[in-house]
Amino acid sequence: MESYPRVSTFKTAERFREHLARLGCDLPCDDEILAGQESPLGQPVEYRGGIIGNRWAIHPMEGWDGTEEGFPSDFTRRRWLHFGISGAKLIWGCEAVAVCHEGRANPNQLVISDRTAGSLASLLKDLRKAHRDLTGDDSDLYVGLQLTHSGRFCRPNRKDGPEPWIAYRHPLLDSKVGVTDDSRILTDAGIDKLIDYFADAARLALQAGFQFVDLKHCHGYLGHELLSAHARPGRYGGSFENRTRFLVNLVEAIRSQVPELDIGVRLSLFDLIPHRPDPDKTTRTHMGRGIPEEYPGEYPFGFGTDRRQPAQIDLAEGLAFVRLLRKLGIRLVNITAGSPYYVPHIQRPALFPPSDGYAPPEDPLVGVNRLLKGAAEVKRHYPDALVVGTGFTYLQEFLPHVAQAVVRQGWMDFAGIGRMVLSYPEMPWDVMTTGKLDRKKICRTFSDCTTGPRKGLISGCYPLDPLYRDHELAAQLKELKKAARK
Repeated sequence: MESYPRVSTFKTAERFREHLARLGCDLPCDDEILAGQESPLGQPVEYRGGIIGNRWAIHPMEGWDGTEEGFPSDFTRRRWLHFGISGAKLIWGCEAVAVCHEGRANPNQLVISDRTAGSLASLLKDLRKAHRDLTGDDSDLYVGLQLTHSGRFCRPNRKDGPEPWIAYRHPLLDSKVGVTDDSRILTDAGIDKLIDYFADAARLALQAGFQFVDLKHCHGYLGHELLSAHARPGRYGGSFENRTRFLVNLVEAIRSQVPELDIGVRLSLFDLIPHRPDPDKTTRTHMGRGIPEEYPGEYPFGFGTDRRQPAQIDLAEGLAFVRLLRKLGIRLVNITAGSPYYVPHIQRPALFPPSDGYAPPEDPLVGVNRLLKGAAEVKRHYPDALVVGTGFTYLQEFLPHVAQAVVRQGWMDFAGIGRMVLSYPEMPWDVMTTGKLDRKKICRTFSDCTTGPRKGLISGCYPLDPLYRDHELAAQLKELKKAARK
């Protein structure tokens, strides 16, 4: 089976660029990481009459570690403290917080309600204090809360069984979540009710001290699935206008309640037909490479997917969606792609897949290139948007080299990191202040932070974070992975 070279084998930026060129990737990569006042990543951005203090963003990092009532745990609080000590000045959403119990992705997802809002305010206060203790100032720190309903991937009561609410019947995904009839399709009236929940959640988020909310439209959850509801009848399906009505109505409802609250959107700009392991290449110890599922004729279930060649992307509707955001006065846009449930290789490039995934069908650097070029296209078309890029973690040692280059060259405004902050929370601060990395803390994309939740455990960096590495859960995860291989 073909193998791809590990990023750590490239000892210089020049050698890394040569490998990128062999792959056909034209990502810029600076030779030297600049620190202090010269750092392009340390420059502020003017926004809404104030500033965001640097060019680092932390993506929402859900931990599957809240209580069954939707409150945070000590694990949750520690993770939020790590967001604070990252030194990043844009904390995008903190994590996905469900707007109602039925919309939770798992029984331990945080929920925002009158009962839990105080605990979220406490988390935010602790995050800000940790950031202030590190940097000396949090007046230029911009923090949001990601609001979500998990739609097709709801599991509010049982970790071992889905309880989906879907936008439409999907011939390739229904069986994965146990949908057998139309009873789990959300009605238009049901979606209207959810919009009320989102608006109320936004009001509570403002009261808790968050400066913006992210209206999640990514990764296969409800907002994202509605964008691909080409075959759905009624007000929320069919035409582009109808498929974006959920967003438009959300924005209207939130601004009618809390007009002073800022809004951002994390968007899966493109998608592919679901993939599966190649059964002819799957062995007792190795997953097969990911291959596209088969679908006869044109594929009408994608957003940012080429209907005629559904293993290819099409940016036309994604760019039209960002144009709509700008029309609605939304400047904060966080660009991601696909879904970790059915095309993880385009959403989260990694050499080592999660237990329910497949071996990467391409060098993961091709996926990084695709993600960052997508963000660059958004910035090129809408230069007044503040664009956050996704996909940096797999770059490992060369993450700051590429992040510095793409920000300096105007591909995007912020370099966003997710998994990396679990193993190495201080990484942005180290880059900006010293220009150096602690190689022992660099995430190597082993995907345990995904495999853990897939197996009913909490998320965390089991290989590198001592709290998780030395916890009894690490032994459980090891045995579960071993059983999965068998």
